[in-house]
Amino acid sequence: MRIGNGYDVHPLVENRKLLLGGVQIPFHLGLAGYSDADVLVHAIMDALLGAAALGDIGQHFPPQDPAYRDISSLVLLGRVRDLLSANGLGIANVDSIVVAERPRIAPFVLEMRENIAKTLGVDPARISVKATTTEGLGFTGRGEGIAAMAVALLE
Repeated sequence: MRIGNGYDVHPLVENRKLLLGGVQIPFHLGLAGYSDADVLVHAIMDALLGAAALGDIGQHFPPQDPAYRDISSLVLLGRVRDLLSANGLGIANVDSIVVAERPRIAPFVLEMRENIAKTLGVDPARISVKATTTEGLGFTGRGEGIAAMAVALLE
């Protein structure tokens, strides 16, 4: 058994879609980033790569590489799945949390879990997505950005 954790943050900006767990969330702001800036999927990728001792997403998908401009984070997650498989590792479970004051994430959690599970080739029961606020504290509390954390267990 191998455990890894991941963390990601992106600022909220105008004129971008808000994607979390591969779900487009209706909101007047989106996340800035080189890819689609899906902080949830990025945190999960880093947790998986960390558990496998295979580096991080910046190493595998460098932001200066034009191939990754606006790419779907679910596509990148599929590539991480393939790396794990090539190294003889399977996913036991992933536990994740989105930290955002707004918008409300709860109505979209089931679809996020299903997207992530489908991409990873596992049962959705192995994928947990939760949401919390910071009670108005810090950059997430002020609505400046969204953070996500994840823990992955590989076998």
